[in-house]
Amino acid sequence: MAFGIGAVNPASAVKLAGTIAPIVSSGVYLAPVPTIRNVVQDKSVKSLPLLPYSSMIVNAFMWMTYGILKKDKNVIAPNAFGFFCALNYFYNFQKYSPKVSPTLPGSLSQHKNSTLFMIAVTALTALLLNPTTAANIIGKTGVIFCVLLFSSPLAAMKTVVQTRNASSIPLPFTLTCILNCFLWTVYGYFDVNDFNIYFPNFLGLLSSLAQFALIMFYGTGKSGEKSLPL
Repeated sequence: MAFGIGAVNPASAVKLAGTIAPIVSSGVYLAPVPTIRNVVQDKSVKSLPLLPYSSMIVNAFMWMTYGILKKDKNVIAPNAFGFFCALNYFYNFQKYSPKVSPTLPGSLSQHKNSTLFMIAVTALTALLLNPTTAANIIGKTGVIFCVLLFSSPLAAMKTVVQTRNASSIPLPFTLTCILNCFLWTVYGYFDVNDFNIYFPNFLGLLSSLAQFALIMFYGTGKSGEKSLPL
């Protein structure tokens, strides 16, 4: 029996990516835990942006609804979990956030109102339209918010460049997004050939790699030391 790279069945590898991807998606939703824990301990959000968490709420709710319409448990489960995680992150962030912050972007009330509006529109679309049409609309809209979720830490890029410190980009979130986006890109393109899956995740992969590059270049220490993950 042959072993090694040559013995790997590409089709099996793609199927494995599809099996692991929902599990890693839950990891994406758990990745902000250390960051939020620090916010609670320090009672300050410092220069962290709120956008990753407000967009996470909308993204998770949209894909949870999409999964319900498609009757796909693999989509429903991780996004239902992520929705409740994101609500917790948002609550703790706004609790320790100043009323005016240059990295949100926008005010806290704008984030709250926008998030509630998108949740209401998604719910009404699912309830008022037939499942196929609703799934198509929510899926296409979800693509936009999926890209926003994966790229949102770059909202702090101006601060990173000015301070030469990438501490405002959460490293755990970035690393988990790289793995998650890679797995969904492979599964979405090579297995199901679903644009709504592979396109946003490919863009998310590029965005996550860019964020990782900023962390490696500027570091996350107080003096801009490089901070390599172990």
